[in-house]
Amino acid sequence: MIDTIPQLMLDRVREFPDVACQMEKNAKAQFVTFTYSQTMENVYAVMCALKHLGVRRGDKLGLMSDNRAAWLWADLATLSLGGADVPRGRDSTADEISYILDTVKARISFVENRELLVKMLTRRDAMPSLETVILLDSTPIDDRKQLEAENSMTIHLLSELIEKYREESVETRESLINDIESVKGPEIATIIFTSGTTGTPKGVMIRHESFLRQLECIKDQGFDFHPGQKWLSVLPVWHSFERIVQYISVHSAHTLCYSKPIGKIMLADLQRLNPEYMCSVPRIWETVKAGVFSAMKKEKGSKKAMFNLGLKIASAYTHFRDNALDLNPRYGGMNYLKRFVNYFPYLLMKPLYALFDAVVFSKIKGKLGKNFSFGISGGGSLPLSVEEFFRSIGICILNGYGMTETSPVIALQYYSKQTRGVMKILGCTRKVEIRGEKGEVLPPGKKGVIYIEGPQIMSGYYGREDLTRGIIGSDGFINTGDLGIMTSSNEIAIVGRAKDTIVLSGGENIEPVPIEAALNESSYILSSIVVGQDEKYLSALIVPDAKEIERYLKENKIFYVNRENLNDIAEARQLIDSEIRRLVSRERGFKSFELINKFYLLDRPFEVGRELSAKQEMKRYRIAELYRDEIRSLYS
Repeated sequence: MIDTIPQLMLDRVREFPDVACQMEKNAKAQFVTFTYSQTMENVYAVMCALKHLGVRRGDKLGLMSDNRAAWLWADLATLSLGGADVPRGRDSTADEISYILDTVKARISFVENRELLVKMLTRRDAMPSLETVILLDSTPIDDRKQLEAENSMTIHLLSELIEKYREESVETRESLINDIESVKGPEIATIIFTSGTTGTPKGVMIRHESFLRQLECIKDQGFDFHPGQKWLSVLPVWHSFERIVQYISVHSAHTLCYSKPIGKIMLADLQRLNPEYMCSVPRIWETVKAGVFSAMKKEKGSKKAMFNLGLKIASAYTHFRDNALDLNPRYGGMNYLKRFVNYFPYLLMKPLYALFDAVVFSKIKGKLGKNFSFGISGGGSLPLSVEEFFRSIGICILNGYGMTETSPVIALQYYSKQTRGVMKILGCTRKVEIRGEKGEVLPPGKKGVIYIEGPQIMSGYYGREDLTRGIIGSDGFINTGDLGIMTSSNEIAIVGRAKDTIVLSGGENIEPVPIEAALNESSYILSSIVVGQDEKYLSALIVPDAKEIERYLKENKIFYVNRENLNDIAEARQLIDSEIRRLVSRERGFKSFELINKFYLLDRPFEVGRELSAKQEMKRYRIAELYRDEIRSLYS
């Protein structure tokens, strides 16, 4: 019986030893392949090294690194010995890392490279328990002895440890397998500290069995998985979303291909490797869509006209198709008349859509490689406009929903029948309830806070029972803090965040996320954040797309000095103002108190580690601090 993630890996190695498990670029930017057997050989060697370093069951080991093959080796080796790893990304600050490692009293930590180590050591005094560091990068360190002496610690290279203990790992193979098989499902596999969008990070404790139950249920979402298929890995692996993707890959005997969430690199790797699947956050899918439109704006004549006509035809076709095939969310009974009325336009438009698909949309789809089957968007709500764009041109992007505290998946758009804008609740979730302000369970079609109960819920926050009691009730339900609506077919739509709600001085409660999603549809706006807590009206901080605005200014022969003074250029402000009024209006379904009264153009994009979390969610509290003066100017 498979109880843990390492036991799952062991089973796959026995069944698919020669299937590619990982693909990673070497120093020459050439992809190197590790089969399941080769990956496990490295895991065995790391296990031996950790045992010699004194790792015992229940120990907590730091794992500070971005995506790379060695991350999985370190993860599996730690879990195989009954330890729990405590991961974090390379972009974390020294304060965040030292806080995390000190909280769990980690004696040993894996660290990606010397650069990150040096950053960590600026807070050496805040990590008194740390004795040993293992660098995942194999680049030799000239000043290793000096760093060890100055910081009273031992530094190893993982590559050296693997070579040192490879032979021993073969000789003691039976003992190592016994170690793996002795770990039980209820034991803690990892402690993932939240990204801190709302303040101090909290350590989420996740059990082996929570991950495994999710893997068993995800395969029932209608996917057609086969051994050897590829996933392009671009998100921070320390985060629970990308981590479950790594385990899905192992569960399905797939191949993990490590890339970067940088447009040029990601798109090049998609065409180079031709993966079937990729997971990403909404912001990256938004960027891909914006890139397509930006490229089309540069085109002239028939090519641009064909693209615009094709989009209109695709939008009409998908409208009729979704109505005819019951692919729109339902909050009541089936509307057979609506299906019948839309069925004939759907059939009539099908050949025309196929023509534009072959002539226009196939070229866009080709940017994602020859074998691309679907992408999954998680870590935030995918704007409906982005979902509908990809949906209409035939690129499958499935919306996913979850949170770190639920290991993380709660719901996912069903692959075999992709209902627009809603997701199918995962089978391992025993119960989902939409509750009103008084705690009452609401019927389908009513908006409320999402509560869930099931085996994927965390064991709690590490060392913080008070915070655990604040989110998990005595009935076992966890308060997600998200606002949702349940359909009559037990699917769920996410409509906002309860704790993101803005309350105006007049008492109006407003969800900023749908407004921001509408604003971000503009090709002249990179990102936006709505503000107005306790004020009379809403305002917005706008990060403009400087390149697009520059193009507009040049086309209209408007003088400007540089990109940094856009907020002072009347024509640029008029352009953004017209976009805001077009996108957030009564005609588009927004109430009068949801309209944007004033805005401020920022001169720099939001950055991960500053305004954004590692999974590119906006840190609202942090933005309010950083732009206090700009926000005040909107209400002076």
